[in-house]
Amino acid sequence: MSSTVFSAEKRASAKILFLAGLLFSLSPWASPPLALAIGLVLGLTIGNPFHHATKRITTMLLQASVVGLGFGMNLNQVLKAGRSGFVYTALGICFALGLGMMLTRALKVKPTAGFLIATGTAICGGSAIAAVGPVAGANEEEMSVALGTVFILNSVALLTFPGIGAALHLSQTQFGLWAALAIHDTSSVVGAAAKYGALALAVGTTVKLARALWIVPMCVATAAVKRSRAHIHWPWFIGLFVLAAVANSFLPAEAAMFHRLYRLGIAGLTATLYLIGSGVSRDTLKTVGARPLLQGVLLWMVVAVTSFLVIRYGVIGL
Repeated sequence: MSSTVFSAEKRASAKILFLAGLLFSLSPWASPPLALAIGLVLGLTIGNPFHHATKRITTMLLQASVVGLGFGMNLNQVLKAGRSGFVYTALGICFALGLGMMLTRALKVKPTAGFLIATGTAICGGSAIAAVGPVAGANEEEMSVALGTVFILNSVALLTFPGIGAALHLSQTQFGLWAALAIHDTSSVVGAAAKYGALALAVGTTVKLARALWIVPMCVATAAVKRSRAHIHWPWFIGLFVLAAVANSFLPAEAAMFHRLYRLGIAGLTATLYLIGSGVSRDTLKTVGARPLLQGVLLWMVVAVTSFLVIRYGVIGL
């Protein structure tokens, strides 16, 4: 009886702490990296008491937040960054996929899990894995391994990239482009870029969303190879982001309202990162295992260093 009461009290305390952290992530004192760090601490200690509910909410909140960020973007910036980043993104995706599959074989990672890790690194992290996984015929364990690997590395990138960029004296444009090419998830790209500056946020968001469009041809190509009839998840929120940027660019009379929507997008993104952090538990670390995590780390390091060098020395730029 006493153990049951204690267990109920422990669950209640975990729920209170989780909700307190969520409220803080929505406050003016929170920042994306801080919200992620708090979420990680909770996830690795007491765990997320609303894991199943927040797992469903996180994706929708991220997409709504990205659309909100569109109300702070200028259409000319969106088109310029998307157009300039297209070639870099195509080359980067081919490079990351090729190297990722080589590492899959070298480290003897299960082929489907290795392919998903490579796809998540090449395109846009969890979104790409969630879209391509069913088409590739991935089972629940393979999806968990790939998503866990990407979420762990996303957390590291969000916390470390702004400091690295500042230490290496990257301009805001350079950092935004580097974040878009080297960080997996849209949420972490936006979080890191927002910490670095407004121009970095504009560049990072637009190039990353242009990169996310590659989910569609990747799903189609995977379905053709696997001869799968699985449903393809279309990234409709990217189109809404562009429409928001169009509205912000051509309806100056509504600037005050658009600014409020943009601030809501930032707040939603911060809460999203808190939820993502809280989803990384000790069980996640155990599920991932050493070899898939090593594949993800090695692939990510090569992509990050290579993209940094080509940006720093002017091989590519906006």
